[in-house]
Amino acid sequence: MRKLVLASASSIAAMAWSMAAQGQQAPARPIPPKAASAVEEIVVTAQKRSENLQDVPIAITALTAEALQNQRVGNLLGLSGLAPGLQIKSDDNAANPRIFIRGVGVNDFNPSTASAVGIYVDGVYIASPLAQLASFYDLQQVEVLRGPQGTLFGRNTTGGAINVTTRKPSDTLEADAAAEYGRFNSVNLQAGVGGPMAGDTLTFRIAGLYDRDDGYTLNRLTGHHGNNADRWALRATLRWKPSAAITDDLTLSTSQSHGGSILAYNRSLSPQTAAATGPDGLCAPGLYTSGQCTNVLGYANTSTNLYAGDYSFEGKDVVKLFGAANTLTWDMGPVSLVSVTSYQHASRNDQEETDASPIPVITASYIAQQSTTSQELRLQSNGKTALRYVVGGYFAYDSLNNASAYDILAALRNPTPENPGGADIANSIGKFGWPLQQKSHSYAVFGQLDYDLGDRLTLTAGLRYSIDHKDFHYVSEAEDGLIPIFSFSQAKTFRSLSGRLGLQYRLSDDASLYASYNRGTKSGGFFSGQTTDPADLGPYKDETVNAYEVGAKTEFFDHRLRANFSGFYYDYKNLQVYTTVQRGLLTVQLFTNASAARIYGGEAELQATPFTGLDLSLGVSLLHAAYRNFISVGNDFSGNTLPSAPKASINGTAHYSHDVGIGDFVGQVDFTYRSKVFFDTANTDRLSDKSRLFVNGQLGLKLGGGAYELGVYGRNIFNVTNIVDITPIPGLGFDVFSVGQPRTYGLYLRLKY
Repeated sequence: MRKLVLASASSIAAMAWSMAAQGQQAPARPIPPKAASAVEEIVVTAQKRSENLQDVPIAITALTAEALQNQRVGNLLGLSGLAPGLQIKSDDNAANPRIFIRGVGVNDFNPSTASAVGIYVDGVYIASPLAQLASFYDLQQVEVLRGPQGTLFGRNTTGGAINVTTRKPSDTLEADAAAEYGRFNSVNLQAGVGGPMAGDTLTFRIAGLYDRDDGYTLNRLTGHHGNNADRWALRATLRWKPSAAITDDLTLSTSQSHGGSILAYNRSLSPQTAAATGPDGLCAPGLYTSGQCTNVLGYANTSTNLYAGDYSFEGKDVVKLFGAANTLTWDMGPVSLVSVTSYQHASRNDQEETDASPIPVITASYIAQQSTTSQELRLQSNGKTALRYVVGGYFAYDSLNNASAYDILAALRNPTPENPGGADIANSIGKFGWPLQQKSHSYAVFGQLDYDLGDRLTLTAGLRYSIDHKDFHYVSEAEDGLIPIFSFSQAKTFRSLSGRLGLQYRLSDDASLYASYNRGTKSGGFFSGQTTDPADLGPYKDETVNAYEVGAKTEFFDHRLRANFSGFYYDYKNLQVYTTVQRGLLTVQLFTNASAARIYGGEAELQATPFTGLDLSLGVSLLHAAYRNFISVGNDFSGNTLPSAPKASINGTAHYSHDVGIGDFVGQVDFTYRSKVFFDTANTDRLSDKSRLFVNGQLGLKLGGGAYELGVYGRNIFNVTNIVDITPIPGLGFDVFSVGQPRTYGLYLRLKY
């Protein structure tokens, strides 16, 4: 494997050197600084300062506001597949995204489990998974940083970071709006306005969103549709500049989502005939919809339509968010002092029809609240000096309260005053709750420097020391507390050291090579899912990764072609893994440490503007991600592929614009492809999905010099089945499929002033 990484490094170096040499051997001629048809320059903040994408020795995909709008990225889920190695899924309408970069991520949906990919909005870490599916609107840019980012972005970024930047107030009056209407009676309205309030000393921006649709999954029992959206959001920003040296941005945001709780597809697993019984004792593949297989209460789903079911009730997934953030920057000439202060509050009440069955087998009530207060203070150098640095400290306090419950086999219960639980609780029939509270205090100090060893060679070194103290109290109970099972209270402090060491060599103004070593960590903690065994709660250990990466960043043909490459090798220890095991009738969740994992692969990102009006992009990822020596509850998962880690993924875009007299014609086609993925650690074939290709497009006309644009769009044009996840519940006789939208299409109008 190490030989593969070295070979990749040699190949990348040879390619970049050869292309740079070709550029140097070209006939001398006057060349303008930038051709009219050059690829767009992109500025990123991956190192906490504004830099050209090509100057940063990190694998980064940057998506501009226009690209996000054209690909209709409405929240974090919409980013899935748009960067090499990026896969995002969720089994919920408005919360708990599960994010994987290069195969690194966490399958757990419970609220105390931190993602392995950090989410940042305007420099603020979004700790709560309840808040990570907030709507995307009025954005400036989204950056996907691949690989551990433990020095400047902190713990819980062993997979990478997603850095979201919203639009800021301007010194001149500006306004924009967009409206879309499409299939399933979908309506999406967005608008923003901003400008001066007191000259350039005080400026503002206000933006809002309204988004709804009827839903795309049919309840055959009622004729209603579910998996519907119903949300709104509002953000207001004030920028105060009392002098040229001081800038203070205050942002307040709020949003609510009242869409339907997820309606999944039920696959029956309990065979009722010998002919339908497979070698594992479950329904044989190919006979799931034969009527010979049912759930534990005898319901057989005989339909292959993943967008319809027989649902006993139609729940709501209500998520309410509020955030306040203040970023103060004091430019003192050689250095700047930056303070980022934030408060976030998220609450959720999700009443979920989990079993997708007309007879109640299992229903869920997910109720949680989480609040986070954080403060970061940085001192960082300004300008392109030989020594550039960032040093700082970070503090956060997080409070989580959970009051969730599962109601299992309610159809078999017969409550009486003497027996309020009805049937035998020991046989997994009853209402099981797990109220818990967790208080977390996080502290960190960090620093990173870049030092030019010469005109072409730059050394990067960084360290971060982190402390997380978690105080955890958990109660396992039945029948709303009438039957106590156990209580658990424990506190633990987790300490870690992460860092970065790298070299960057500039072959020319348009080509550079880099090599880096990153040590990333993900904090240990306590499991917050439902259990009747205190041993399941942990604590589990810190996850650590030693990551080695080489890459090249290049531009050719007078900046008409940008070609960036990376090769990586990860060595994981104590990888945190979500698994499930069978205990009686229940499929029980576990969150444990795997002994180790090895991940390696390569990526390429190409952007080209062959001529004015045509912009092309292509991203490719090749990946090998496997467990090593992982044995959990007697099951040996060693050598298995990590969940949501396709061996190959590709994304591409072609955008074309042309003057047609009355205005500019604009058209775009984009696609994402991923190879087969497994959804579980055991690599069970029925819990996998084959390769998928999704194609989208739009056609429009810009009028009034770009002030107006109207057109039509289509998503998933070829109506490819969109399986997001498969959750096994074999003890109760079924699997449930979470399914994304089928083909959608509609009209759009955009206005700009």
